[in-house]
Amino acid sequence: MTWLLIPLAYLIGSISFAVVVSKSMRLPDPYSYGSGNPGATNVLRTGNKRAAVLTLLGDALKGFLAVILARLVLGEAMVTQGAAAWIFCGVVIAVFLGHLYPLFHGFKGGKGVATACGILFGINLTLGLATLATWLIVAFFLRYSSLAALAAAIFGPAYFVFLFGFQPMAIALSVVCALLIWRHRSNIRNLMNGTETRIGKKKTPPPNPAKKIE
Repeated sequence: MTWLLIPLAYLIGSISFAVVVSKSMRLPDPYSYGSGNPGATNVLRTGNKRAAVLTLLGDALKGFLAVILARLVLGEAMVTQGAAAWIFCGVVIAVFLGHLYPLFHGFKGGKGVATACGILFGINLTLGLATLATWLIVAFFLRYSSLAALAAAIFGPAYFVFLFGFQPMAIALSVVCALLIWRHRSNIRNLMNGTETRIGKKKTPPPNPAKKIE
């Protein structure tokens, strides 16, 4: 019955913290302004930094919890062996797909950066720190959040192989990487055209934070 971890992970991933936090703090629906993306970056456009941080932490935490739950159920020694290894891979992909295509929000989700980060930290602390460091370095020097996310997505699976060798999880992380890049395809076009917004510059005026959701 351990395969039930996979649909459970999808349901965990389907909880959109951008929506949950916005509703609880009586902020505008994140689908209704800016990029229309239910993620921390878009929530930040309301001017409410606390809401953006809570969204970021929530989306990361669900990826982390799904992975830790799978590790506890499958056992530390089993996550790289036999059928259990593939179930573990299924959990990683499922929680990420849940964020991208959430059942509870009309299958319209975010781009997955925070959730992917949570997944990596759940797999291994060193892996998570190395990938996060990549994001921070690219973001600091080049000032593009999307480019930093793309770099981290590419290096994440590479770091895993470097640390642990080629295992089934390397395939799962490559799938997550490919999905994250796909979700950033509009950002890639903007980067190529020179129209991508740099960190610290507002793309559109934030909506009125006092606006209430009906």
